[in-house]
Amino acid sequence: MIKDQLVRSFTHAALSPDPDLAVAALMIARVEYPKLDATLYLDQLDGIGREAALRIAAVNRSQDVPPHVDPDRYECLMALNEYLFGELRFVGNEVHYEDPRNSFLNEVMDRRTGIPITLALLYMEVARRAGVHVEGINFPGHFLLRCPARRGLQYTQDLIIDAFHGGALLSEEACRELLRRHVGEEATLESRFLVHATKPQILARMLLNLKRLYVRMLSFPQARDVTELLLAVDPTATNELRDRGLLAFHLKDFSGALRDLQAYLQLSASSRLDEDAREDHAQIWEHVKTLRRRVASLN
Repeated sequence: MIKDQLVRSFTHAALSPDPDLAVAALMIARVEYPKLDATLYLDQLDGIGREAALRIAAVNRSQDVPPHVDPDRYECLMALNEYLFGELRFVGNEVHYEDPRNSFLNEVMDRRTGIPITLALLYMEVARRAGVHVEGINFPGHFLLRCPARRGLQYTQDLIIDAFHGGALLSEEACRELLRRHVGEEATLESRFLVHATKPQILARMLLNLKRLYVRMLSFPQARDVTELLLAVDPTATNELRDRGLLAFHLKDFSGALRDLQAYLQLSASSRLDEDAREDHAQIWEHVKTLRRRVASLN
């Protein structure tokens, strides 16, 4: 099981106002690599950030800029893209998308490949170190980035960035097409799909991706550890409490399973449940009755 000290440290890193996502992301990696030395990767990120700042400072300001775009922000991103994706050769892992290593920042940095959210996190952290403000967007099915235009300029648009595809800048139509691909043809692009993603939301999305992969691989100890971190980010996530209980059941930790599943039933009892949720509630109640008998027989 994951160590309590790691959970406490992760909680502090995830919920602190400090914008550094890399520290928390490297703590997530300790689920798979408990002896990971995060300092090596933070130092490497600092070095990449310093080099990126030099590339941005040396930008040739005379290059063509698309209409209605902040030229300063555009040129900064072009320099950053050329360095990260051209020179350092970071790339989206389309062939082995579901490889768990794509979800660990240390592996992404070592192998120069990842999924949208880990490449986006890397991009944000390098940009921040280079003095460029880039923020996450919790876009459905495919994490994106935004570089806001400087305020007060006429006819300037925020730049939407796809780190998985080499820092490509997406038009509104491209965002609409991406949404249809992940949600369905009937989906319409709404402002809520492009809102700023908070630090806890970014980390929770990383953890949810990882938990699904571990469950699919039947790697229940790691899935349970990831669920611990999800509850650290959001202690009110009753579904994660339920899942931690079910994972404990698979791992034959019957007392832990009973504790979590009883707490889930109690916390969700006052909620208005739809038909699927009521069915889920009934199934969990059956698990609880079985667990009570089993735990009682062990005493």
